[in-house]
Amino acid sequence: MIPQEIIKRKRDGGTLSHADIDGFVDALARNELAESQIGAFAMAVWFRGMSREETVALTLAMARSGDMLSWSGIGRPVADKHSTGGIGDNVSLMLAPIAAACGLAVPMISGRGLGHTGGTLDKLESIPGYNITPDAARFRMVVEEVGCAIIGQTGSLAPADGRLYAVRDVTATVDSVPLITASILSKKLAAGLETLVLDVKVGNGAFMTSHEEAETLARSLVEVANGAGVKTSALITDMNQPLADAAGNVVELCHCLDFLSGRKSGTRIEEVVFAFAADMLLGAGLAASPSEGEAMARRALESGKAAEVFGRMVHALGGPADILEHPDRHLRSAPVQRPVLAVADGWLATCDARAIGMSVIDLGGGRRRPQDGIDHRVGFSDFVTLGTEVRKGDRIATVHAADETSADKAAADLAANYRIADVRPEQSPIIVHRL
Repeated sequence: MIPQEIIKRKRDGGTLSHADIDGFVDALARNELAESQIGAFAMAVWFRGMSREETVALTLAMARSGDMLSWSGIGRPVADKHSTGGIGDNVSLMLAPIAAACGLAVPMISGRGLGHTGGTLDKLESIPGYNITPDAARFRMVVEEVGCAIIGQTGSLAPADGRLYAVRDVTATVDSVPLITASILSKKLAAGLETLVLDVKVGNGAFMTSHEEAETLARSLVEVANGAGVKTSALITDMNQPLADAAGNVVELCHCLDFLSGRKSGTRIEEVVFAFAADMLLGAGLAASPSEGEAMARRALESGKAAEVFGRMVHALGGPADILEHPDRHLRSAPVQRPVLAVADGWLATCDARAIGMSVIDLGGGRRRPQDGIDHRVGFSDFVTLGTEVRKGDRIATVHAADETSADKAAADLAANYRIADVRPEQSPIIVHRL
């Protein structure tokens, strides 16, 4: 395998064989390629794209570049969900225990915040003692005994993806559909899944801002995953405003606990959680229809079984046993909390969700560089949904900040972010499309 020949073939618009791709990925995993070669390959793919067959081959090669987990003998269908990322998107925190309470095994390998979007792992690290990197034996034990475990990617799982992604992040090639597809799915295939549901976000707070872009990515993910042997479906969901009524780490974890305790019924995020739970149960054969799957999920939530599963998962991974009963004992709150007030009478018409994510980063709740630390306490809560009528001076959100200066700036930025209209605006459905 001569790397420059493979790069040249793709640069010139040629099709790479399975042997080409296997050889390149093997060299990538063994650290035998220069960063310049990895960057050149990524840029060639960004410009020339990949066929569906090439993308499947790349995905499988990256999945097989490290350990491949096996769940034989676990006695439950093995399923997972992945989101392309958004603002206030903490669906995984509630979905995993709900799905587990309904009979699925959910070995969920999640990530940190990326760009303006929040990360599931950052939220879970708000919990004292929670271990996001358990060894394989504990990971399996928790999934077997509890039903779900949400952890981070280990160095032995799809290591070729880790090296390729690090180079993509600094070479302006993150937004290549074949490379996004292979990156997401290689980790899911390595996790030994039987079924997968995908949440592809669309809107001003998503990586894919247009419906066409979102559908292109969703179709690529579904077709490649199914081509690689994992039964997969996708929903395209709206990301033109925060999904939960909070954005940050501790504040989203508090939202999760409220949700599992039944205090977030009738919300936009409840619709999304139940839609994905239904698809997971349907895909795994535990429900005969989406409506039956949703009914199962509602029973798991309303009975308290899902909350129990979440609490057991947290404790099994090193966190406190009483996180549900006494969250205030364990979750640190920001010292300054400031209301954000509507600047006029009218209807909340639009907001820039991406800018809200950047405001969380400005507060210290996200990273500008991978090595940056974060302040788990900060963020926003109490978001009022678009389409709501407000009066000037009404609270439309709350800032959680480390100091008065940060709180003042974040409150002013957020108030200016919202457009208030004289007439009620039409709102897009939360679930835009199903594939």
